[in-house]
Amino acid sequence: MSLPLLSIIVFLPVLGALAVLLMPKEDLTKIKVTALIFTVIDLVLSLVLFAGFVTGNQEIQFVERLSWIPQLGIQYYLGVDGLSLPMVILTTLIGFVAVLGSWKISNRTKEYFALLLLLQMGVLGVFTALDFFLFFLFWEVELLPMYLLIGMWGGVNREYAAIKFLIYTILGSAFMMVGILTLYLTSGLGTFDMVVLGQSDLGGIAEWMRTLIFLMLFFGFAIKLPMFPFHTWLPDAHVQAPTAISVILAGVLLKMGAYGLLRINVTIFPDITTNLAPFIASIAVVNILYGAACCMVQKDMKSMIAYSSVSHMGYVLLGLSALNAIGLGGAALQMFTHGTITALLFLLVGLVYDKAHTRMIPDLGGLARQMPLVAVVFVFAGLASLGLPLLSGFVAEFLVFVGTFPVWQIQTILAAGGIVITAGYLLWMLQRVFFGPRLAKWDHLTDASFLEAVPLVILMITIVAVGVYPTIIMDSINSGVMTLLARLGA
Repeated sequence: MSLPLLSIIVFLPVLGALAVLLMPKEDLTKIKVTALIFTVIDLVLSLVLFAGFVTGNQEIQFVERLSWIPQLGIQYYLGVDGLSLPMVILTTLIGFVAVLGSWKISNRTKEYFALLLLLQMGVLGVFTALDFFLFFLFWEVELLPMYLLIGMWGGVNREYAAIKFLIYTILGSAFMMVGILTLYLTSGLGTFDMVVLGQSDLGGIAEWMRTLIFLMLFFGFAIKLPMFPFHTWLPDAHVQAPTAISVILAGVLLKMGAYGLLRINVTIFPDITTNLAPFIASIAVVNILYGAACCMVQKDMKSMIAYSSVSHMGYVLLGLSALNAIGLGGAALQMFTHGTITALLFLLVGLVYDKAHTRMIPDLGGLARQMPLVAVVFVFAGLASLGLPLLSGFVAEFLVFVGTFPVWQIQTILAAGGIVITAGYLLWMLQRVFFGPRLAKWDHLTDASFLEAVPLVILMITIVAVGVYPTIIMDSINSGVMTLLARLGA
């Protein structure tokens, strides 16, 4: 295509941020509508991208390439394949939902929505960049908006949570940068081109050095995933962040780590990935069971869902460790389905908190009488999270288990126990918060308004659509998985 569609999708939010900043700060409605329009356009363009994507074609599509710093082999290089396309759609969808979920923001509204749009630009850049230098640049661009959004609009301990997020992420970025530079200097190819590096055998680099580079990159992505024991920043960030920022954090930011593992570690270092697959499978089980067990003892609903993300991202690691078509496909699909389901859960927690002014499970009860719509959707989201058939969470976890069991039987059986624990903590939470005896102190609560219900319905439709007809996403994902399998020699 002559139209630079990817560049438009990536940088359109920047134009939206500039438009918002140029508006009078008193005109809150115009600021919010402008941000919403830009996210809607971005979502529509991502769907146009999806419609024009040729499934079955393993090549990078919608390529945009310009020489940037030729002396160092740095390019402005964008493109999408079956791994990145679903993440682009997920990011624009969650960005749109996050703006709707931020409609009640009235403090420093201009700055809030401008940072929200800049954050979306950074994440979209990560999923479309195919030059290591550009990839790292976008990776770092995401840091500052998220830090400010938590630190300025978060809860009581927002400064602590924001600083902790920043320290963890910068530490991971430092290891990643060293890994990227080491790969650039030792490969002898003189390029940051991910595609070229992914098609080279790198035989000139000693195995111990390739392993070291792999681990440095793996560490950076593991923090963002987050992988045990580097997960402790996530619950703090979620509990203190505003609702819409938790939606983005769980919906797309965690996927940056998983995407990096698939795009970079598996593609560029297939032999090292194969050697370390037993370790990845084992740590995946720890993620799943530890995260689920932590959920059982949480009293704050937001904290519970945060730990559930630690657990569910373990399924991505488990599917990756199988290194076969079904496992890798399940891991990639889990990234998409977890993004939509967890975003829905955080929106629902935010609605309960806005009306009841508490998220503490022991303080709530019988809310289904006052909030029937929220209760129904919460039950729906809980069932999707625990993997009910015909909902998207089931398809992803089923593929992960089927792909992993022939390779890692014990780890798969242990990981399946995570579903039982997930059912336990979610159903227990739903029973305590929405059902049981009516509490008179909550008689004044009202149900979700029309505007509050719109993002809930959109996410529900997405979850059902992928659950009933997963091919709509899997056809694209399979194109990317075939490239990974070719690198793995499978």
